[in-house]
Amino acid sequence: MFDLTGRTALVTGSARGIGAAVARCLGEAGAAVAVNYVSERSKESAEQVASEIRARGGKAIVLRGDVAREDDVQAMIAEVDKAFGRLDILCNNAGINSNFTIDTLTLAEWQRIQDVNITGCFLCSKHALPVMRRNGYGRVILISSMVGEQGALFGQLHYAATKGAQLAFAKTLARTVATEGITVNCIAPGVHMTETLNEILVASDPNRMDATVERIPMGKIGTCEDIGYAAVYLASEEAGYLTGATIDVNGGMLMR
Repeated sequence: MFDLTGRTALVTGSARGIGAAVARCLGEAGAAVAVNYVSERSKESAEQVASEIRARGGKAIVLRGDVAREDDVQAMIAEVDKAFGRLDILCNNAGINSNFTIDTLTLAEWQRIQDVNITGCFLCSKHALPVMRRNGYGRVILISSMVGEQGALFGQLHYAATKGAQLAFAKTLARTVATEGITVNCIAPGVHMTETLNEILVASDPNRMDATVERIPMGKIGTCEDIGYAAVYLASEEAGYLTGATIDVNGGMLMR
């Protein structure tokens, strides 16, 4: 069950955090994985993720590319196709955040977040679909967020807006490709222990962590692997009748 042997996945922004966990979990399930990074400072981490997948008997390559640049995206998709002969799973994970409120947020920062978080999903999905269609099979997974459903707790308006946009994007694309053997779904994480969480939430105000944990019925912060295993399910053949959906992985913080 949930065996991904013979499948190939591209996980954007997978040098660290949730993306790295998704890449490792897909690799454990048998998929060949393309690990993506954007900046030189992340190259070593991306290589480490790929090495871990290979050490467990899997296949992995490392690709540098900015999801907000169409030429980079096209080159990444072509490289995956060249290396593995197919692309079955696209995990749109790459995303950025920053600690601004409406009063301090600039237009340039607003646009920077939009370019990566939602334009990146558009570009990667657009250019992955022709390769998926060639084999009549595809799984597009977007790593959205609970804040896309309920709004951000501490003022990251620009980030929350992109996460809400991802939910609408996924539903619309899911309808578009529903008869082509391709599904499109979202995972909406709650609060999970990542470097970004530490940078945005903890570093700015240590008391925020305690206040946040109090809002979680399970009483604890989630792990990145919680998201990785949800991605394995969505990437599998067993999830073939699920599309346009959002899986909430948040310890009960948001129940619908």
